[in-house]
Amino acid sequence: MSDTVEEKIKNYRTAPFDARFPNTNQTRNCFQNYLDFHRCNKALSAKDQDVAPCDWYQRVYKSLCPMSWVAKWDDQIENGSFPGKI
Repeated sequence: MSDTVEEKIKNYRTAPFDARFPNTNQTRNCFQNYLDFHRCNKALSAKDQDVAPCDWYQRVYKSLCPMSWVAKWDDQIENGSFPGKI
């Protein structure tokens, strides 16, 4: 039971249950993990720390989110028109 974060990421298969999103519709879960990934990256990069722990969020949103949404959000971030707060 004492798996390290690296082992959990390595053995990752699909998004685990998240009690914050108990419903079948996982749209909010997808969006929240996308935001968490970018927030984590930004915070750790600002502190010059390793961003490897952020990989968990990336794997979760990539398994939950349609790639068309991710591409759209990436374009919005580049254009400065992304609606979320990162």
